[in-house]
Amino acid sequence: MIKAITFDLDGVYFINGKSNFIASLGRLGVPEEDAKRVFLESDEMNKLYKRGKMTDKEFWTFAIKEWGLDISIDQIIKMLIDGYDINEGAVKIVRAVRKKGYKTCICSNNFPARINGLNERFKFLDDFDIVALSYQVGVKKPSDKIFQYLIDKSGVNPEEIIFVDDDEDNLNGAKKLGIQTFFYGEFDKFLEELRKLNVNW
Repeated sequence: MIKAITFDLDGVYFINGKSNFIASLGRLGVPEEDAKRVFLESDEMNKLYKRGKMTDKEFWTFAIKEWGLDISIDQIIKMLIDGYDINEGAVKIVRAVRKKGYKTCICSNNFPARINGLNERFKFLDDFDIVALSYQVGVKKPSDKIFQYLIDKSGVNPEEIIFVDDDEDNLNGAKKLGIQTFFYGEFDKFLEELRKLNVNW
């Protein structure tokens, strides 16, 4: 029986953030490939910042320098946060299943400025019982260590947890530990999968 439902944030609970941020950088004269190189592909982002080994100030100082921008750290973080939309369907489901007694969880590769900024704007953390964030745990999905952290914090068995992500590779660490997983493509299919697992809301 399912007791906990786990959501990825970027691409599932929140949408359009990365693409809008890259477009905003483009309007400041940053070529798309440079925006992606620093924000999506750099070791500074993936090996340090998202693993809690680089502070907000350190990463954004690096990024601003790489992009040759005359902008403050606060301004660029605001630009990032302003680009996000919330997936209203996901919000409704999170709140509905929580009312039915399911534990609601987050498992996300993320960094402090984005989590804090989005929470300040949307107050989304109020809707979740368990939060497993890469920069706090020190490892990123698909490492099974972040999913073990999720299991330990949830207090339920792995097979009683669902994890959904829009990046198929990220499902591997969860599967390894026995968590039930499925790929997030379209919202209606997501609801179908929940129903197949007898999740009611």
